[in-house]
Amino acid sequence: MGFQFQSVASVSPFLIDELAIDYAMLGILIGLYNLPGIVFALPGGMLGRRFGDKKVVLCGLVMMALGGVLTGIAEDYATAVAGRTLSGCGGVLLNILLAKMTMDWFAKRELVLAMAILVNSWPFGIALALIVQSAAAVALGWPAVLYGTAALSMLSFAVIAIGYRPPPGLALPAPAAGRLFALSRAEAGGVTLAAVVWTLYNVGLILIVSFGPTFLIARGLPLEEAAWMVSLGTWLGIATVPLGGYLAQRWGRPNLVMVVSLSAAAAICAVMPWVESPLLPFIAFGIFAWAPAGPIMALVSETLSADNRAQGMGLFYIWYYAGMGVLPPLAGLARDLSGSPDAPVYFASATMLCALGFVGLFRLRQVQLSDPV
Repeated sequence: MGFQFQSVASVSPFLIDELAIDYAMLGILIGLYNLPGIVFALPGGMLGRRFGDKKVVLCGLVMMALGGVLTGIAEDYATAVAGRTLSGCGGVLLNILLAKMTMDWFAKRELVLAMAILVNSWPFGIALALIVQSAAAVALGWPAVLYGTAALSMLSFAVIAIGYRPPPGLALPAPAAGRLFALSRAEAGGVTLAAVVWTLYNVGLILIVSFGPTFLIARGLPLEEAAWMVSLGTWLGIATVPLGGYLAQRWGRPNLVMVVSLSAAAAICAVMPWVESPLLPFIAFGIFAWAPAGPIMALVSETLSADNRAQGMGLFYIWYYAGMGVLPPLAGLARDLSGSPDAPVYFASATMLCALGFVGLFRLRQVQLSDPV
């Protein structure tokens, strides 16, 4: 999924030229991978309960494959939008149900570390894309990159079909009597705050990954070198995501990991345009920015009962997809209006700071609920 998400950003110079689009329209294409979740997230969780998690995940992978092919054959912007939207609908099903399936397996064990490992597949896919896709686009043409995402989706289909099984003794939650929406007000509020933290944090990551190459190209680097430099920080993230989850679990201090990492990531983004050599900032970003992913993702599990995980994750991803669909295009618009390649980098710094603020609100609310007086 991370490999397919990054594909549009990886071939962005070709898309801008061949489809005659601007950076705001490019931002829309990037965001469209997540936008379907606004309306599809909650029904996606219900589909998983009705037909089984594994079956719905497999359907999602087929949709991702078909969307990759459709985007690859696009000769106009409308076709690219349709293909990207279809891929995004498949990705919605994966995002919701893989998180729920992980909670089912690890709710009573090392959930923070398990979530960190699950989340780590995202930067791995993106880092692999940054290394492979730009070079493939130059050598084989940009459609080949999109066809490659379809092929990997079908490979993933085979892996899930053959290798996944539900945890032993898993019982379906009892249906809520006469209620379509079973979350309590406290659960819904907690899920919403956790989702806002996760959304703002991910927007900051994606802006650096997606707009980082154009930021570096504007400073004189060739496309392949720019993609390599951005990927270096992302490969470091592959190590720091599970490390951050492990340290938060081992120390019992998830707040410390989140505060230090988010503060450092925001500061690095703020100074990145002012540093003569961009290599060190991208390395530092890879070390700090990805580390809080596991503790942040685990926040939602602190608010949900076992019976409400499917609906809770559906609500969680409604907020996530709304933010991921809206904020990257705004960053692209800021780049267009300002004419500065630095604008998305500053935007990323702001979202990281806002994520830190909402972590504080989440914890404050927990204290208030535990001691309402």
